[in-house]
Amino acid sequence: MNFLVPLPVVVPLLGAALTLILIRRPILQRAISVAVLVITLTVAILLLWHAYRDGPLVVYVGEWPAPLGIVLVADQLAALMLVASAAVTLCVLLYSIGEGRADPGQHAPVVIYHPTYLVLTAGVTNAFLSGDLFNLFVGFEILLAASYVLLTLGGTEERIRAGTTYVVVSLLSSMIFLTAIGLVYAATGTLNLAQLVHRLDGLPAELQLVLHFMLLLAFGIKAAVFPLSAWLPDSYPTAPAPVTAVFAGLLTKVGVYAIIRTETLLFPDGRAAEVLLMVALLTMLVGILGAVAQSDIKRLLSFTLVSHIGYMLFGIALTSAAGLAGAIFYVVHHITVQTTLFLAAGLVERRAGSTNLDRIGGLARTAPLLGLLFFLPALSLAGVPPFSGFLGKLGLLQAGVAAGGVLAWLLVAGGTLTSLLTLYATTKVWNLAFWRSPRTPDPEAAGGRRPANVDEAKAPDRDSAGGQPDRDSAGGQPDPGAAERLPRLMVWATVALVVLGLGLTVAAGPLFGVSAEAAEDLRQRTPYVDAVFPGGAP
Repeated sequence: MNFLVPLPVVVPLLGAALTLILIRRPILQRAISVAVLVITLTVAILLLWHAYRDGPLVVYVGEWPAPLGIVLVADQLAALMLVASAAVTLCVLLYSIGEGRADPGQHAPVVIYHPTYLVLTAGVTNAFLSGDLFNLFVGFEILLAASYVLLTLGGTEERIRAGTTYVVVSLLSSMIFLTAIGLVYAATGTLNLAQLVHRLDGLPAELQLVLHFMLLLAFGIKAAVFPLSAWLPDSYPTAPAPVTAVFAGLLTKVGVYAIIRTETLLFPDGRAAEVLLMVALLTMLVGILGAVAQSDIKRLLSFTLVSHIGYMLFGIALTSAAGLAGAIFYVVHHITVQTTLFLAAGLVERRAGSTNLDRIGGLARTAPLLGLLFFLPALSLAGVPPFSGFLGKLGLLQAGVAAGGVLAWLLVAGGTLTSLLTLYATTKVWNLAFWRSPRTPDPEAAGGRRPANVDEAKAPDRDSAGGQPDRDSAGGQPDPGAAERLPRLMVWATVALVVLGLGLTVAAGPLFGVSAEAAEDLRQRTPYVDAVFPGGAP
């Protein structure tokens, strides 16, 4: 079944080429994009099944043997990440198609949405499957190029400014990563991850430490860990709802995935554990304190995104099988739940004309289904029993208690406090946006302007996937008939992700089992190395 391994990269790239050729046929574009992501999800599920049953699957691209050629490796961790990413990208695509169909009309930037979205998908899958550092760098660069295009669709001043910040930060991270790659190659003569397992062990401890921290710095910027996360809350909320959702769900997790690989495969000695634990604690607390202070739903969710990266770092830094298993489970949970919440925020913006909590209210009465679509993933994000967020946090906290030590106990306390503050932040959104009475028009409060995050152009500015005209329903007052205008496909795509999130709760036992096996394979390292070099690494 090794022939399946490159398909999650090749199929989206072929789909991107086809949708670019069919740029004047939007119906065909949409059909091809959906088909491509359905195929990608199917292949990812098959890869996960075979990796769980038979061990890692390996493909040598062009039949060039490792370490001369590019190697793609689908072990349990990579396959699990592929399944999660394919599921959310498919649901987000359906959401964006529903948005486009609800607001017909063609605008120049929109026709490149589908090709760019599929290129982004290929970059994500390539990063997960990469068996060498340089190909991982290529995956990140594909992400950077595609994400900048998606982030700036519409060409508004706010989006261009946010996109510029995003690109500058990403290029800095790429420069650090590329420098680290050059140093690793100069020191070891290879970039193949399986071969580096042995060659890095022979380097002086001081050189190992330099290489280790350079890679962590590059991946930390991409994962938005504190203090390298200031760019994220200003960049993500300005993008169209589908783009923000897929960015929040996936892009930072590629950085987390790279950190997991670095810490388990290349530097398993745990020398950076204490630093990672402190960074995890600060990421949790600073992120959630930022969320509590926000009055806009999308900015609040962006800060919670930063905060909950800390939970993943916590599990990685513990270096135990239980900690790694908890981190892997939490990554899958967070990809699903965070994406769902941003899609729900997009529906709120469409329904109420704004995501500013000072301007909206009464949505639980006027749009009860929308209230439910926000309420359930919000409970999971906050870690309320019995949802998957609670189960993931419980696994991490138990691993921290088992590890012992002052820093581990501080993380246990910090994780508990972060969970409570997350509950407070999501409860604030529920009380203000959904539970309280609808807001009355107040032109003076709005300064005579449309709400924040609404483009000022007179003509409707369609979002990335055909997008909606941003609107302000009577200065932020919900329009009683607006709930009927929520496009069904947008709603059902969000429903699908809510159901998937609930499925993680129902299937938490088997998923934790897969996460535990993946963690054990990561700690042993031999399954990965033996799959790439059956006769032993040269």
